[in-house]
Amino acid sequence: MEVVQVLHMNKGNGDTSYAKNSTVQRKIISFGKTIIEEALLELSSNYDIDSMGIADLGCSTGPNTLSVISQIMDIVRATSGHLRRPVPEFRLFFNDLYSNDFNSLFMLLPAFYKMLKEEKGIGLASSQCFISGVPGSFYGRLFPSNSLHFVYSFSSLHWLSQ
Repeated sequence: MEVVQVLHMNKGNGDTSYAKNSTVQRKIISFGKTIIEEALLELSSNYDIDSMGIADLGCSTGPNTLSVISQIMDIVRATSGHLRRPVPEFRLFFNDLYSNDFNSLFMLLPAFYKMLKEEKGIGLASSQCFISGVPGSFYGRLFPSNSLHFVYSFSSLHWLSQ
């Protein structure tokens, strides 16, 4: 089952819920998939990474955030297998402004972790996936030096003009 479907089932079902009003964001994400694949293939081909730091800037609160992460993890796992390298552990950082309700995103994590374990064989007990929330503005520094390998932002860059 696709990660967005699993997560939508666990999100609010009202007419104004994010799950029912996130199709624009899903389209933006689908347009970026090829670019993500190319960037991750280049990264994985040029570097042997044991622990991969990935950040989503402007993560919002809905299931699309975890859908993108799932796609990135799939690409990295496939590329690692193709290159006959071990799959790195994943350090996932979700960033948004302080006013973002990270609890909405974090409430989706049990279903996400279950999907990772059952469908992708990625378990938390074996320390393969670590998720953190990083509140703050990406106008300033958010992360320590040399802690990230891949950073993306789909729907928050329009705020740069504000």
